[in-house]
Amino acid sequence: MIGKALAAAAVATAPAWLPSRVVALRMKIFSLVNGQDTVTIPGEQVGARDFRRVYADPAANGRSRGAALSDLFWYWLAPGPQVHQEHLEAGPRYDEVAKCTRHILVRSKKDSEELARRVAARVLDGVRPGLVRFRDEMMPIWAELYYELVFEEPCPPEARALIVGHADDVVSALKCVRPRNMRRRARLTKYLRRRLADVPHPLPQSLTPEEQAYYLQGTFFNTAVVQMSEAMAHLLMIIAQRPEVQNRLVEQPDDDAYLDQVIDDGLREYPLFGIAHRISTADIELEHLTIPAGTVLCFSYPGYATQSEKDDFIPFGVAQNRACPARGLAPPTMRVVTREVLRRFSLASTAGHTRSIPNRGPALLTPRGARRRRLPLVWLAVRDRWEDVWRSFAQLVFGTYMVLDARQQALCSTYFAGGNA
Repeated sequence: MIGKALAAAAVATAPAWLPSRVVALRMKIFSLVNGQDTVTIPGEQVGARDFRRVYADPAANGRSRGAALSDLFWYWLAPGPQVHQEHLEAGPRYDEVAKCTRHILVRSKKDSEELARRVAARVLDGVRPGLVRFRDEMMPIWAELYYELVFEEPCPPEARALIVGHADDVVSALKCVRPRNMRRRARLTKYLRRRLADVPHPLPQSLTPEEQAYYLQGTFFNTAVVQMSEAMAHLLMIIAQRPEVQNRLVEQPDDDAYLDQVIDDGLREYPLFGIAHRISTADIELEHLTIPAGTVLCFSYPGYATQSEKDDFIPFGVAQNRACPARGLAPPTMRVVTREVLRRFSLASTAGHTRSIPNRGPALLTPRGARRRRLPLVWLAVRDRWEDVWRSFAQLVFGTYMVLDARQQALCSTYFAGGNA
């Protein structure tokens, strides 16, 4: 009887204790990928006060070559990680790709805000009130916005569906909630390859047509769409779970300074990046330590956020080491999309909110001015807790599989072993 009672209690309380233990085990498995020549910053060897110093060091500029961890990131970002701007090694090809990205992204503040307003209105007008997941509702907005930046025309339904499907597959694999689906990704590649001649921007000539499609797919329709959707999911979850913040934003719709503060606080509390890894190309000298050339540097954004001063945070990286090229575009467009959401809906959520947000930001949308129902929020809380149990197991299984599969395929190692620059 006692054994059955203990088993029943363990099952009943599983949402409270099981997910954290399974996640810890999963992270331990991932840490084995890094190998021995890894320095996590901040960590035992290098503290938070040297985070910026090491990140900005000219020798912290290796991108993928020589790190076992790169095989895993290339696996998650395939196809095309070899021409993804984030993973290109320094040199003429990177310079040309970065120039193209800047050309596509540079817009005046007014034009950026108008684009975001128009796209958000079009997408949100089709969103129905009720239980939603913020990331799912935000992804079509950024799919359309970045399509228009690249092609300078309204996004057709076919393209939006392909971009959203691709971005959802990439981020779901990254969070290990399901294995990657390369067929889904290939459909977007095929579409972009067919549409290259329609891009009104000069694409990098050092890339083959296939690589140009990979570049557009990875930079704009993978990283940009995923990161902006995640950023908005975090921001809307904060607003949904903090009534005082939501009330002030609704009552003072022109107070951009306050909304910017909420955005900044959210980016600091829930950094978009988990680990950014670099490979040191020369020794890095610190007061107490010499980091040898060839060391894998794992910069932990969450670790730095918890140990640094409140105003000392870097949501878009550091300027000396390839800061996010969309850092000027992201805040004003996030502000506009937030206003469009709040103009239509009242937000509430009883779901868990973590930095990795694997639950995609569950929430209840109520038409602005209508009475909010309590029962859906009770159901949301229960559903989310139990989803967390099966999701943690799924992450353990799929994560372990993908780590092993990535090690076997060794996409990055094989690429450089073949003499590629």
